[in-house]
Amino acid sequence: MNDTSPKGLPTMNATCLTRWLFDPLALRCAAIAWLAGAALHGFTADAPSIGNRHIRVALQRDGHLTLAEPGAGQPFATLAWPSEGAARPVVTPFRDARLGSGQRLTVTRADGRQDAVFVLAEQPFAFFQSTLKNGGASPAVTNRVPYPALALNLGVPAADLTTLGSGGLLKLDKNPGSYMWSAVADPATRRGVVAGWISTDRGSGIVRLESGDGGVRLLPHLDFGRLPLAPGQEEPLEMFAVGLFGDARLGLEAYADLIAARYAIRLPPMPTVHCTWYVDGASRESVLSNRTDFAAKALKPFGLGVMQIDDGWQLGHSTNGPKKVFIGHNPDGPYPSGMKAMADTIRRAGFTPGLWLIPFAGSSDDPWFADKRDWFAKKPDGRPFDTRWGGTCFDLTRADTQAYLKEVIHTLTHAWGYRYLKLDGLYTGASINLNYICDTFREDEIGQAVLADPAVTQIEMMRNSLSLVRATAGPEVFLLGCCTPQNMRSAGAAYGLVHAMRIGPDNGAAWSSLLRGPEYGAWNYFLHGRVWYNDPDPLYARPALPLEQARAICSWVALSGQMNSSSEEYAALPPERLDLLKRTMPSITADTNIVSRPVDLFENRVPGIWLAAGRATERLPRRRVAGLFNWESAEKRFDVPLAALDLPEAGAHIAFDLWSNALTPPFQGRLVHTLRPQSCAVLAVRPVLDRPQLIATSRHITQGLIDVTAERWEAATRTLSGVSETVAGDRYELRILTYTGDSATPGRPARGFVVESAGITGANGYELTVAPGDGLAARPDDAYSNANTPDAPITTLHEPAVEEGLVRVAFTSGSGGPVAWRVTFSERPATAAAVTR
Repeated sequence: MNDTSPKGLPTMNATCLTRWLFDPLALRCAAIAWLAGAALHGFTADAPSIGNRHIRVALQRDGHLTLAEPGAGQPFATLAWPSEGAARPVVTPFRDARLGSGQRLTVTRADGRQDAVFVLAEQPFAFFQSTLKNGGASPAVTNRVPYPALALNLGVPAADLTTLGSGGLLKLDKNPGSYMWSAVADPATRRGVVAGWISTDRGSGIVRLESGDGGVRLLPHLDFGRLPLAPGQEEPLEMFAVGLFGDARLGLEAYADLIAARYAIRLPPMPTVHCTWYVDGASRESVLSNRTDFAAKALKPFGLGVMQIDDGWQLGHSTNGPKKVFIGHNPDGPYPSGMKAMADTIRRAGFTPGLWLIPFAGSSDDPWFADKRDWFAKKPDGRPFDTRWGGTCFDLTRADTQAYLKEVIHTLTHAWGYRYLKLDGLYTGASINLNYICDTFREDEIGQAVLADPAVTQIEMMRNSLSLVRATAGPEVFLLGCCTPQNMRSAGAAYGLVHAMRIGPDNGAAWSSLLRGPEYGAWNYFLHGRVWYNDPDPLYARPALPLEQARAICSWVALSGQMNSSSEEYAALPPERLDLLKRTMPSITADTNIVSRPVDLFENRVPGIWLAAGRATERLPRRRVAGLFNWESAEKRFDVPLAALDLPEAGAHIAFDLWSNALTPPFQGRLVHTLRPQSCAVLAVRPVLDRPQLIATSRHITQGLIDVTAERWEAATRTLSGVSETVAGDRYELRILTYTGDSATPGRPARGFVVESAGITGANGYELTVAPGDGLAARPDDAYSNANTPDAPITTLHEPAVEEGLVRVAFTSGSGGPVAWRVTFSERPATAAAVTR
């Protein structure tokens, strides 16, 4: 995009800044100019610097600004600080109400523009922020503002580095740029630089990368489209952060934490959702009523919470994408009794009603809008701003259009009772074009929309509109944005204003489409649970999908902790496929002690190794569940150093393989596993101890991470005990490792333990105890019931089942809830024959 402004208005100095940013010769000239300026102002070795225990920023004698780790011999980033005609740099205290306190180094140019870099006390980033000033006597407009280019030095040849951004994992020469953020890392060590825009109030942040002469340059800029400045007006721009991390994944997570702090993000609990779209479009009144009733019995106890209706319920006429009159329902459509009636049916079943809409656009060819054409944004030639599929963008700087949007949202949420909204076509809120599928940076027509209030930028209009939706809907309504690949500018524009975001394109129940979730979900994993909840689109369990593929996508959603939605006719699923869905619910994201990350984020475009780990607490040991995913169509061998799984390389480890329903052989130093094409393994990994320990449970794909709330070994009584959250009527199995590590051969388990008895105590205080050979013990949960009372909840406990190195204790809680369990072992060791060697 050329840096141009509307005719008759002078352009701010963005043109010369763009040349300075993108022209290597100009960059060298800028350095020379700064050197001359430094001499003029008398900059010496005592020139200003700022820093903390993580990072130091210093203005060097040659006029360059350097970013380095304290005590490091070489900076990891160097930039030519804009200086022509600038006053001497000033260091001042700095405080941001949400980000904290620190120091700021500011240069003021002759034209009034300020360029500042600041460091906060406990943040591992250097922050950059510029402030424009129109020092002229006439109004001025600019559309693009570059920030200083950073030359990176990671001590690794550029050819050996890889980049991660909104377009995924790419080599430097294949990366045209990223929206909002980017990382440059050494895949061998994960050491790398993380950079990103932490605010997006009026401008759209871009991070471009450039390689040449063996080096790497980071090129950030802001696109406003049309940023007007009145004479004398000052405009603080967006904040940009840069930091170096030993593990760039932690840098990405720290970046997301900054955004969450900047916008005071507090996310509500993440729902588990049924979406009608991929099973029967908008569905129909009778069909969805029956599906809701079935789901209430079969899946609600496991965590399903929302029944969401998709496109097809609304009024309108359209030749360009969906119909777009959302103020009422189609009386001849799928819900003849009305949308309120359907919401009431869903709510009576115990679910939250959800509804899809495109809030920020209409259809200029729809007769309903014939007398409302002033509501639409315009193109420069005066025609309505039509976009492909999304329709005609509203001019949401107009009071009457805002009033209509408010009326729509109020109708859906307050009059009809929908407490979950799926907001599609988000990009139309900024009056920009559809770029689907958009992930890497593309030049577009931002700035071409003609709005009633030209002082409002297009990004600002989208944020204002989302704020209006939130305020109208109220704090009890959950907002899902959809979807960033329609135009990636909508991602940053939605920071802090939606609770969840569709982070990838539409998927489907075919393998190639299913991969979109694991692909985009990995690239954006660090935003999940911090900025919003990542929605990778539904998982699938239908019989048309091969079982190993269904297990793979369900396991990925469960292990990654990302938003769990499904789009199935539940009653038509075979029991084993319905059970597969149950084992994905709820999400591990609800437990803040559990962290899930892709292990090979900087190695594979679709990472094939995930680790979900629960932090050690007073009640629980540290727990780790590794997911190995073969996304390819050929067999794959995994050979993973244990250090990559945050495990010590010394000492023996063992795992329970969920889908094989068996222990793996012990391993040390490395985890080696071979997978069939398009399949996965979910491994609960434990170090081998000198006593029994819980290794897995049957409740959830994460094998105990979400359901086990306590585990304890009492050496004096040789008893392993704990507490598990259970679902009423659902068979629950404890898988207890009896391998021990007292072999004469280092790292090789040699002895087991013999189980003596097992017992449980339910929420009602009643106890059941069995020993091997006792068979099944059972009792009613209600003291006033007996085995002959109709529908009385019954709790059962099976005698322990002993295998080589493993004891299985299964029970079913009639009422569900917390169940305390205990397994006591005899003093006699198991015979050598009872242990796998």
